[in-house]
Amino acid sequence: MADSAALLRAALQIAALAAIPAIDAGAQSFPVKPVRFVVPFAIGGASDIVARAVGIKLGEMWGQTVVIDNRAGGSGMIGTELVARSTPDGYTLLVVEPTFAITPGLFTKVPFDVQKDFVPVVQVGQGPQVLVVHPSVPVKTVKELIALAKAKPGQLNFASPGTGTTGHLGLELFKMMAHVDMVHIPYKGAGPAVADLLGGQVSGAFREHVIHTPPSDMWFPTIDELMEEGLVDEIIETEGSTE
Repeated sequence: MADSAALLRAALQIAALAAIPAIDAGAQSFPVKPVRFVVPFAIGGASDIVARAVGIKLGEMWGQTVVIDNRAGGSGMIGTELVARSTPDGYTLLVVEPTFAITPGLFTKVPFDVQKDFVPVVQVGQGPQVLVVHPSVPVKTVKELIALAKAKPGQLNFASPGTGTTGHLGLELFKMMAHVDMVHIPYKGAGPAVADLLGGQVSGAFREHVIHTPPSDMWFPTIDELMEEGLVDEIIETEGSTE
């Protein structure tokens, strides 16, 4: 089990590479037309929020329209494949999360090559995974959550933005280290997952909190509690980039 935990931890720490399909070196100026910013998850998630913030600034800087195009589904693979198959002229960008680098290790059929089909551009944000539960769940601490999960195995359900996302792997790592049984409910992005969490349809989630300052400048009580319970020996961060 220790080896499995190490693999999950390593997967969560993979920094997502941001990329654009290889750009034609013959291009004389950029951009001369609207740019499409593809988000491979639903509206309202961390990657969507970052893309919209970056898109506004790029549009102001370029004097061109930047269109945010949400293509959710397939744990991010639908939108990512769209960009991989697009014309390699730099007018189709992709925002990625660690799922981008994790996917090839989890699925047997991935319709793109993360190393050959994309070119890294820049990291646009980073942040820790934050453990949250709906107010109806009768717990106030991580210790109480673990006790409740052990008393009601398989009855607590946790949402994630999709299979293979950091929210999913964070949950699986937590389950493994705390020796609890909780049900994973995958969504097509963090937006729908959070909506159901707020509505009480799911018990909780491991949420990405994207920030633009070092994680040491921002601390959450949950992180301290996880360390006190011996469930984490280092802060697991999520990094996002543009492709």
